[in-house]
Amino acid sequence: MTNNELSKDLEFATQLCLESGKILLDFFHQNNFHPTRKTDRSLVTEADLAVDIFIRNSISQSYPQDYLISEELNPQFKNNPSVSGWIIDPLDGTTNFVLGLVHWGILITRIIDGYPVISVQYFPLLDELYQTAIGSLPTLNQRPIRVEKEGDLSTLTIFSCCSRTFRDYQVNLRYKTRIFGSAGYSLSSVARGVARDAFEATAKIWDLAAAWVLIPQAGGVIGVIHGEQPFPIQNDLDYQTKDYPVIASASELWFNEALNKIKIKE
Repeated sequence: MTNNELSKDLEFATQLCLESGKILLDFFHQNNFHPTRKTDRSLVTEADLAVDIFIRNSISQSYPQDYLISEELNPQFKNNPSVSGWIIDPLDGTTNFVLGLVHWGILITRIIDGYPVISVQYFPLLDELYQTAIGSLPTLNQRPIRVEKEGDLSTLTIFSCCSRTFRDYQVNLRYKTRIFGSAGYSLSSVARGVARDAFEATAKIWDLAAAWVLIPQAGGVIGVIHGEQPFPIQNDLDYQTKDYPVIASASELWFNEALNKIKIKE
C-alpha cells in the first residue's frame, strides 16, 4: 500500500469519525437513547445503530469493494480475508454515553490483507482525535504522542483496565488503577504516555483493532494474554462471540511484567 493510499484512507476515516461524532452528540444532548440489552447483556442504543448505518453507507459509497465488520450490524465476517476492509465500533463506551459520562467515542480501523494499517478514534465530548497509520508517528489533535519512557522512573503513571478485570483476574501490579469504561480510550491512554499498562479482559475485535495500530506506532507493545490472536481476520467467524484479553504496555519490559502479574483467578 502506497503512502498516498494510506493518506487518502486516513483522511477518509478521520472525516467519518468527526461526522459520526456530530451524530452522537445530537443524540447525547437530546438525551435520546432508548437503550436495550443485546443477547450478551451489553447495551445498545438508537445512537449506536444510527452511526453504524451512517458509517456503513459512507464506506459502501467510497469503497464499494471493501468488507465491513461492525459491532452492531455486521459482527460476522464471511469474505476473503485478503480483500481490504474496515472494523468499526460506532459507539465505544455505550454505558458511559447513556449515563452522561464523557469517555465514549468512535473507533475506525482500516484492514489490509487481514491486518490493521490505519486507525482513527474520536471522543467527541473530550474533543480528542487520535490518528495513526503504519509507519507514521500517531497524533492526538495533530500533536505527536509517544508512550511513557522506560528509563524515567519518576513518571506518574497508572494501570488502566476494564470493570471485569478484578472479577476474573488476580492483578499484582503496583500502579494506581483507573477504569474509564471505554476500551478505546483505555488503550489509547498507553499511547499518549498516561498509563504504563492497559488491560481489557473481554475485548471484542472492534474494541482493540484501532489500538493494534496505535500502540506500536507510539512505541509500545500490544498483545493477548492468552488464547487466539485477533489478527489476521478469519473467514466465516462471528466476532460477537470472540473475546480477546488484551494488554497494551509502554515497553516490552512492562508488557512482560503485566503478563506475569495478571493471572486468571483459579
